[in-house]
Amino acid sequence: MGGSLTYDLTLAGLSVGGAAALTGIGLVVTHRATGVLNFAHGAIAMVCAYLLRQFTVEWGWPLWLGAAVTLLLVAPAIGVVLERFVFRPLSVLGGDPVRTLVASLGVFVLLVGGAALVWGTGARADAPTLVSADPWGQLGVAVALALGVGGVTRWTRLGTQLRAVVDDRSLAVLGGIDADRVAAAGWAFGSFTAGLTGVLLAPYVRLDPYGMPLLVMDVMAVAVAARMRSLPVAVVVALGLGVAQSQLTRLHPAGRAEPLLQAVGANLFVVALLVAALVLPGIGDRDALPRTVTARVATPPGAWIVAVVLFLLPLGLAGSDLHTSVQVPALGVVLLSLVVVTGRGGQISLGQAAYAGLGALFTALLAAGRFPGLPRLPELAALAVAVVLVAPLGVLTGWPAIGRHGLSLALATFAVGVGVSRFVFAQPYATSGLSLDRPTGFDDDRAYYVLELGLLTAASLATWALRRGRTGRALAAMRDHESGASAAGVRVPALKLTAFVAGAALAALGGAMLGMGLRAFDATAYDPVRGLLWFAAVVVLGADSALGAMAAAALLVGLDAGARGGMAAALIGVLAVFVGRFPGGPYEALRTATSRLRPRRRVTPTPLGARVRRRLRSVETASADGPSAAAPPGVGDRPGPDGPTRAGRGPEGGTPGRDATSRRPSTPHTPAVPTPGSLIARRIRVAYDGFHALDGVDLEVRPGWVTAVVGPNGAGKSTLFHCLAGTRRPSHGRVLFGERDITRLTAHARTRLGIARTFQQLAVFPSLTVAENVQVGAEQGRIADPAAAERALRLFGLDGPVRARHAAGLPTGTLRRVELARALAGSPHVLLLDEPAAGLDTAEVTALARVLRALAADGTALLVVEHDLDLVADLADVVHVMTAGRVVTSGPADHILQGGHG
Repeated sequence: MGGSLTYDLTLAGLSVGGAAALTGIGLVVTHRATGVLNFAHGAIAMVCAYLLRQFTVEWGWPLWLGAAVTLLLVAPAIGVVLERFVFRPLSVLGGDPVRTLVASLGVFVLLVGGAALVWGTGARADAPTLVSADPWGQLGVAVALALGVGGVTRWTRLGTQLRAVVDDRSLAVLGGIDADRVAAAGWAFGSFTAGLTGVLLAPYVRLDPYGMPLLVMDVMAVAVAARMRSLPVAVVVALGLGVAQSQLTRLHPAGRAEPLLQAVGANLFVVALLVAALVLPGIGDRDALPRTVTARVATPPGAWIVAVVLFLLPLGLAGSDLHTSVQVPALGVVLLSLVVVTGRGGQISLGQAAYAGLGALFTALLAAGRFPGLPRLPELAALAVAVVLVAPLGVLTGWPAIGRHGLSLALATFAVGVGVSRFVFAQPYATSGLSLDRPTGFDDDRAYYVLELGLLTAASLATWALRRGRTGRALAAMRDHESGASAAGVRVPALKLTAFVAGAALAALGGAMLGMGLRAFDATAYDPVRGLLWFAAVVVLGADSALGAMAAAALLVGLDAGARGGMAAALIGVLAVFVGRFPGGPYEALRTATSRLRPRRRVTPTPLGARVRRRLRSVETASADGPSAAAPPGVGDRPGPDGPTRAGRGPEGGTPGRDATSRRPSTPHTPAVPTPGSLIARRIRVAYDGFHALDGVDLEVRPGWVTAVVGPNGAGKSTLFHCLAGTRRPSHGRVLFGERDITRLTAHARTRLGIARTFQQLAVFPSLTVAENVQVGAEQGRIADPAAAERALRLFGLDGPVRARHAAGLPTGTLRRVELARALAGSPHVLLLDEPAAGLDTAEVTALARVLRALAADGTALLVVEHDLDLVADLADVVHVMTAGRVVTSGPADHILQGGHG
């Protein structure tokens, strides 16, 4: 009997695993062809299942014809359309993973909303059966597909092109590969597998616009465990999880652990998703934040006045209209949490619905006296305590965010949201018999709406406070360029946790308000699909705008109440699909559209007018960029690390020139005793998969000296630079600052010690002004000096009108000065410069050399990694030549460079 049961359960598990394997195959193929993690996979599966039912049940088509049209025509066509009109434009723009993610979520909510509009929100139990319940059918389909794809990938020309496009799309195009055709093929096949998954699952699960997409997303763990690359691993993991989940149904533990173990057994794929997303190394782990490539679009004048008037209007309503209106401020508070986490902090968070639900649940439990260890509380007190209890839980998503970015962070936050939904909200032991009353004195809809407006105002002020001052600038810096923020001294890990904790508190407050408005705890109001919809709505309507969050709340509630179910999701989906074209949101889209519609007249100036216009433009450019970079004012005014400016370094007591050779050593110098203020590398080794990028490197960067490192590409210069800056830890050896071992210190900790750096690729914060960029360095640097930012601005000629301009769109030369000014605003002892002359013209390079010599004269230790040997010859006191991870020779610049090294 036991053996028969085991066999039957194994067969049932293989059936589930076969369907999960199909999902994994589709996700892996799409990702390998396009680099996109297709969050819309489940929605495509749901739409195809509905279409097959429409063809066969509603229209009476033969099953074979409906299946052929659905799987061989409609499903691949969906993939081709998505690739051509949604994701190809994004790849042309550079393939920013966050925009791609939002577009994928947009497709998801668009398809879900469209299905709800067309077929309604009710569950269907009459989906046709394409393959019998015998598990061998689904398993055979999955294995055959895996073998077919594996063969195509390994042994055909298309497979070779597929691998080339994934490795480097632009290089593949230069090699003659039609990357668009390859991507379209990948999308077509991925959509085919999604459709096949949907029609196979539909007869055995609930077919509705929300349930099936989420069910398919649960088994995303299969593809994540396969690192989005290995088809055999995806199939094996899917079958293993399916069999294990089926076998766990035999367990019937007694006691308090029974509900939890039963929940684990029923949701083993969710457990696997949590483990894969939180424990395994991140996939697609690129620096992908809502990168603000342009300055933030200003809120139209008077918009806040209009918003206040509109939010006050419901006070004149009555009946069901007012009952619906009370949901808007509550949802607005929830969406403000995304403004803090995503809009300002730049962190992807797909699990905010979980914190909103926990806020409502904890409030209900506290008000009912059912929260363990706490007495029964009045509703308002229960609300406040619930917010305090939920806020620290923000660490659940904040902690993975410390080391994850982009798709990896999206998966981690989504997994947490799904886990809370399945293991808390869906369990009777936590939510059965709960009601949620309104606070005493606010039972009436109108009175409760006034209370909500007060709480919304408080939440808006808290959000505004997080956008202003030192914390606001640090958050914006982290969002715009995380590595640059860390180099400026921002404590990025702590700031991420702060953003997620604050976001969890706001979400909990809004969730509790929403529950009180509905007078009940409704778990479906906080399911993960709603979290995805909320994220997409906030991003497309202005992620960094509190007004955008309120508009999103009004739009979502209003459309759901006044139109057929699904209208809000469909509209948000349409907007999200085009987010790549208008990253600034609807304001930018409207402004672009009106500018194109405005009639233009071509006016041809006279020769005199043309000359005058050229003169005026040259004057405007000069005034916009401030004083000439060729002669930045204030050089030599900056105090040195040990006191006032040192004079007499160079000829006539001024800036040292090329004849200041008395400081140049005749032999390399590596003292046995560290020089105070020196940055020293001792026997540094770094290996990548057996290849030694650095092999026992010794180096000293001394105060008052300019030390240069030169060598061919691949010599190890950048790796050495990262070891000194704190962005990479060596496998062997030590990094010393004076006599202190700083090998294990992070980049921001080294900045606060007085070790600043610049980047080869500009690391400015485009959403901040020039002055704010520099102020970040002054606020987060080694010492708190209110005048440091002004001195740095003056030193680099940035104290004119350009100081008030946003960094976005400024010329490269100006941005180089901004980055240097930000580094110097923290009054560092050591300045590390990674190819500082990249992108500069001759005049700008000359000006840069003059400033750097002056800084060395003031006692700053400078390290320059540079390919421009003319700059090195003009600037460096000692040059180290690297080849194959070793320093092969060192000495004075004249001696080394004349010998032909580098």
